Amino acid sequence: MSISSVAVPPVSLGHEAEFAEDVRAGLTKPIQKELPSKYLYDALGSKLFEAICELPEYGLTRADERLLQTHSSEIAREVPGDVMICELGSGSGRKTRSVLQAFASRGRINYFPIEISASALAVCQRELSDIEFVGIVGLEREYLDGLREASARRRPGQKILVLFLGSTIGNFSHPYDAAFLRDIRAILRAGDFLLLATDLDKPMHQLIDAYDDSLGVTAAFDLNLLARINRELDADFVLQQFAHSAKFNRSTSSIEMHLRSKQRQTVTIRKAELTVDFDAGETIWTENSHKYSLAEVSAMTAAAGFQIDAQWVDREWPFAESLLRAVSTPDGMP
Repeated sequence: MSISSVAVPPVSLGHEAEFAEDVRAGLTKPIQKELPSKYLYDALGSKLFEAICELPEYGLTRADERLLQTHSSEIAREVPGDVMICELGSGSGRKTRSVLQAFASRGRINYFPIEISASALAVCQRELSDIEFVGIVGLEREYLDGLREASARRRPGQKILVLFLGSTIGNFSHPYDAAFLRDIRAILRAGDFLLLATDLDKPMHQLIDAYDDSLGVTAAFDLNLLARINRELDADFVLQQFAHSAKFNRSTSSIEMHLRSKQRQTVTIRKAELTVDFDAGETIWTENSHKYSLAEVSAMTAAAGFQIDAQWVDREWPFAESLLRAVSTPDGMP
């Protein structure tokens, strides 16, 4: 879990077809049923995620915030000159405040939060609008589309600093995490920067506790995805017939969240025009969260066309913020 924790409204009619298609595609996969993790974050899911971030077992968000608050001035010193800041999945912008303040202390900057939710952008603008010398231009776009649009607005000689926080990169399964970094690099120019947050390897029991807490908040968060499908796609999931589980996949060094069917059952999702059968014990894979080693971060980012200029690591909850500089690559990236 690491996607922005801002409440978003139910899908609009314009997005309902996409939601239905994603559900249909995921639940008809032949080997492992799955649902995209982005749909965990409706209004209720976002509030449950905010509660998860306060749990003693879940230290990821606190580590992210500690590093940014402690090192924001260093980050600003490492990225000199005229800079625009673009954030992929800004959420409320709470974690970003200290970084923006550090850059604004040397002059006016433009900040482009990029979100698929208009309400998330509204919250972000409201929460950060009090920072002097920061102009906020929200872009309601998918990550890469928004970054392309922001990049097209840069002034001559201006650098871009992309923020990709919360270890959201870990939600991409291998090799899609590396491919996504290459997509970012393809939009940037040599000399631009990416601040990448990654959750690091830690003992398996600590990870399991973080994703299956004793209070059951994460279970409620996971099960709410089925409740959302009931509400918005006219389905008949019986939540009591599913159970949340978290498991560590050693082969991928990832925590996986699943919803396990307690019995053989059939579910109808009317707006997806789908009837799906579940065997007892069969699961729906709802989220992947990869845990990196520092060596893996270095190799992955180098292969994508970046050089690590600075790196800060939280030791209380192993977590890294890596400041990456886009460098020229053999395949012709600018």
